[in-house]
Amino acid sequence: MVRGLLLPLLAALGLALSPAVAKEAKPKPYEHYVFGKLNTPTPGPVSGGLLLMGGGDRNIDSMKWFFGKAGNGHIVVISASYGKEIGEEFFDEVGGIQSAEIFVFHDRSQSTNRKILDRLRKADGIFIAGGDQSRYVRYWRGTPVAEILDAHVAAGKPLAGTSAGLAMQGEKLYGAMDDGSIKSPEALADPLGPANTIEGDFVHFALLKGIVTDTHFKERDRLGRLFAFLAKAQVGRPADQPAMIGLGVDESAALAVEPDGSGRIYATAPDGYAWVVDGSTLRGVTGRGPLDAPRVKVVGVGPGSVVHLPSGRVDNPVFERHYAARAGEIVEVPRWSLAIHGGAGVIERKTLSPEKEQAYRAGLDAALRAGAAVLDKGGAALDAVAAAVRLLEDNPLFNAGRGAVFTAEGRNELDAAIMDGKTLKAGAVAGVTRTRHPIDLARAVMDNSPHVMLARDGADRFSVEQGLEQADPAWFRTEERWQQLLAWRAKQQAAVDPTHLFGTVGAVALDADGHLAAATSTGGMTGKRWGRIGDSPIIGAGTYAKDGQCAVSATGSGEYFIRESAARQVCDRVAWKGESLKDAADDTIMAVGAIGGDGGLIAMGPDGRPAFAINDLGMYRGQITAGGVPATAIFADEKLAD
Repeated sequence: MVRGLLLPLLAALGLALSPAVAKEAKPKPYEHYVFGKLNTPTPGPVSGGLLLMGGGDRNIDSMKWFFGKAGNGHIVVISASYGKEIGEEFFDEVGGIQSAEIFVFHDRSQSTNRKILDRLRKADGIFIAGGDQSRYVRYWRGTPVAEILDAHVAAGKPLAGTSAGLAMQGEKLYGAMDDGSIKSPEALADPLGPANTIEGDFVHFALLKGIVTDTHFKERDRLGRLFAFLAKAQVGRPADQPAMIGLGVDESAALAVEPDGSGRIYATAPDGYAWVVDGSTLRGVTGRGPLDAPRVKVVGVGPGSVVHLPSGRVDNPVFERHYAARAGEIVEVPRWSLAIHGGAGVIERKTLSPEKEQAYRAGLDAALRAGAAVLDKGGAALDAVAAAVRLLEDNPLFNAGRGAVFTAEGRNELDAAIMDGKTLKAGAVAGVTRTRHPIDLARAVMDNSPHVMLARDGADRFSVEQGLEQADPAWFRTEERWQQLLAWRAKQQAAVDPTHLFGTVGAVALDADGHLAAATSTGGMTGKRWGRIGDSPIIGAGTYAKDGQCAVSATGSGEYFIRESAARQVCDRVAWKGESLKDAADDTIMAVGAIGGDGGLIAMGPDGRPAFAINDLGMYRGQITAGGVPATAIFADEKLAD
């Protein structure tokens, strides 16, 4: 009697009964639809393969590929959302199969139904429909259905999936367990947060091992969230295992994967692609907050491409792009990038003749092209900065190599340094007198000696031992620099050319593998005495590079750059204070200026965006990125980068 009174009352109040009182509602029965005849022989041989579909209109040719893999026999479709319309499409519209049988699940208990399991075991091909992928996780993970899917693929039978039916096939998957679908901004804002529900231990397909998949890719702007999926999926992944990769498929595309792992695109639109995301730079993400990934490689798989799974290698890709994730957004960054400088000074347009300005820009342009030629062929950043600086050392307009300034004794004493951001190896030389390209000698110190810096007579001897090109001291002499020394001797002033007050050349680069490097070369200061050495060859003062942070080459009043550890300071501000590269470069120059120093620096970040910082001076400078043309600047009001 009490129960009879409570039911209407609770219903009127909109309240539910407690489990002890309420009777559990029975799940909706599974749906079953059949098109064609189930007991006819399979006409052709059955072979393995995976058809990974992006969720849009199905490409007929890709479906015929899948049906052919199934011997044009019996296809079983499993779903948790859609009904008989798939069977109508497969059997009546595409055709060429003996039967299409559909099972629509409405509860986990149905994953042990003997009839369903028997039909799945006998299927020539299994198709996983789209819908709510969280239902697939709840209904099928850890059940005989999941076991049969694994066994089906392992036995060399074909399997296809579209939308959610693809998204649940990787080693790890986004489960959408919060009954929603996370979007890229939300996922990037907190990749390790609870809304990014990454699941595992579901299906175990060898060709998708180490892969996270996603669908409706380009159309729903899902690249950012795939970055976040990979970041969370790799938390705790053993270091000896390769990085996971992401595989996104556009709505108009279907990726047909052969048993050997080679996959080709079928598409209903010319720009229907699959996207392969390299997860190596998305490992090691810790803590809550926005994803910070300065360089993520993404490769496009188009109709003329071949992708090899599970490695993710792509033959003839339609594109290779790099992206940076920062502050909840992603932006495309260049494949490689190079920036150079040729010294700083009080450079105003009235101080340079048009002819000399043109000559300076031509020299910068040539150096940029030399470094770019290395990078565009896939060369290392280390080789590119050396190539650019070598051109500037040979150009008498710049204070490095030929055209270096004279010491008080009337000698050319040359300094140079180079640093590899990948390994943190570095080499430097100071006071050398006979090596045509001091930057090559610095590189030899790094590569072929146990030391970082060699100086004066010892460095000259090492250069000869290394077989580097030697030059008579007269090679470095120019009449203009000699006249500057004579003027210095007459007036005893530290520098007499205000347009080249701080004469140094340098380069910073990012290569296609994401590695950074920096190089600097200089003749020092006119009238320098007592074996003076400035900041250029001192690692951390005038030259520094570290992958993932920045590469820096400086020019200026070296004593102040040394005291501020200027080059290393830029990188530390990025790494430890979270400053943007531009802010870090500007703040460092301000710190140098605060103690009395003047000059400038160039810096390159892992996103390929250079920064140029000068304190109220001009600076001979330039930049070039993949696919672009050289850009140069001289005067303080010229802009090269944001």
